[in-house]
Amino acid sequence: MRIGLMAGATAATGDSLDSISAFAKMAEAKKFNTVWLANIFGLDAITTLSIIGRETSEIELGTAVTPSYPRHPSAMAQQALTASVACNGRFSLGVGLSHKLVIEDFLGMSYEKPARHMREYLEVLSPLLKGEAVSFDGQQYSTHLALDVPEAKHIPLLIAALGPTMLKLAGSIADGTTTWMVGTQTLESYIIPTMKAAALAANRPAPRIVAGLPIALTDDVVFAKEKIAKDLEIYGMMPSYRAMLDKENAAGPADIALVGDRNSLKDGIARLRDIGVTDFNAAIIPVAEGVFEDTVEFLQSELA
Repeated sequence: MRIGLMAGATAATGDSLDSISAFAKMAEAKKFNTVWLANIFGLDAITTLSIIGRETSEIELGTAVTPSYPRHPSAMAQQALTASVACNGRFSLGVGLSHKLVIEDFLGMSYEKPARHMREYLEVLSPLLKGEAVSFDGQQYSTHLALDVPEAKHIPLLIAALGPTMLKLAGSIADGTTTWMVGTQTLESYIIPTMKAAALAANRPAPRIVAGLPIALTDDVVFAKEKIAKDLEIYGMMPSYRAMLDKENAAGPADIALVGDRNSLKDGIARLRDIGVTDFNAAIIPVAEGVFEDTVEFLQSELA
């Protein structure tokens, strides 16, 4: 199982271009496999990773995730292909629906029929990422074009999928899924088998399963979970994440976080590996002074 670090999740990784770049360089120096960056309301994730790709040489850089609605799939493909060139083939594109609150209330766009939206989006995006021409007429998109970015390499396409329809789409069209706020039990019993079945039915390779979870190395578990519950409270209120927490019988994000001493964290990571997670996206939560650095050191020791 590959281990990567989530950038931009907390102040410890920074929120400026310079600080996120420094974080990625640190991760590369410590031989982590990946750095993931979400596209929220700060720096544009694809642009940021494209710049970082020019300042690093080995580490994979990926979005987890970039929302689909604000960008036409051809624009998303063009930007991702450019990022692939900037990163010399080390860029992975994670896309997702975002949330109704963001798309409708913040952006004023329709969030009606999100599964149809993503199906049509992938029908346009996927061939363009492969350097193929697309000719597609759907209800939401009608696109007939080709892109020419000759230096672009293969771009792994990951879908933030939680519902069964989205998981089947991700397994049958994309290269895998990237999750957030999904506990180990739900990954094992629902996410991974649904993805694998969809990939098998579509005669595609076994999907990549990127699992993003909060993590903190600490002896004060009670305090750490209280802080995580407070800092990540918003995620327990969003319907899609709430549904996953309910599947896990978790009251909130703190209940699925990997928190504890080295042995506890070792067991948690071994469990992810055993159930078939291919990539652990570690969102280190600095619950106290020194926890961020200690957790980085611990995760480095777990690299294969």
